[in-house]
Formats: sequence, C-alpha cells, structure tokens
Amino acid sequence: MSMKSISAILTIVVLLSLTLACHAGKVDSSVVREKIKAGALVVDVRTPAEVAAGAYPGAINIPLDQLEKRLADFGDPKHPVVLYCRSGHRAGLAKAVLEKNGFSDVTNAGGLKDMPPR
Repeated sequence: MSMKSISAILTIVVLLSLTLACHAGKVDSSVVREKIKAGALVVDVRTPAEVAAGAYPGAINIPLDQLEKRLADFGDPKHPVVLYCRSGHRAGLAKAVLEKNGFSDVTNAGGLKDMPPR
C-alpha cells in the first residue's frame, strides 16, 4: 500500500472520529427543554448571516469562530448553557471549547430544527 493511500485512509478515519464525537454529545430535546425552563443561557453558534434567516427565541449569537474571545459573554461557568447550530456539529465543537475553559453544564442541543418549541 502506498503512502498516499495510507494518508488518505488516516484522514478519513480522523474526520469520521471528529464527526461522531461532535454529534455524540447531542441530547434528547426533553433535556434541552428542561435546561431552558430552568434558565439556561441559549447560544446560537452559527454565523450572523445564518441567524438572520431565523433563530431560536431568546438565543444569543456567539459564532463558533468568536467563542474563545467571548467567553466572558457566557457568564458564570457553572450556569447551564444550551448550544445549537445548523446540525449539531459546530455546537459540539463549541461544547468542547467551553468545557476546556471550565464550563461545567454545557448541552449540545443539535440543530435549530432540534430545539424544543417555545
């Protein structure tokens, strides 16, 4: 097997692992509903252009690429945070960033379509 083939296989394995890891953290909508009812901060990690097309009521927009610069916008690291995006992938990445920075109650709600009705 050539080095090019091995490299391609390893790349595919890494990408699949990252995709599965990001989606694995998505929880049931009843959990999300309870977190929101209890006062969780709801954060849309999509781009401003995506948010302009529609967002969850009461959510704040902190795009994934601005997350680390805007950690103070999340407030108390112990306060519950519910994240969503389009599919759950970016919300999963955002969850990992927040947890790495000491946030202890972070939920990946998946995509906007997965959010509970308001």
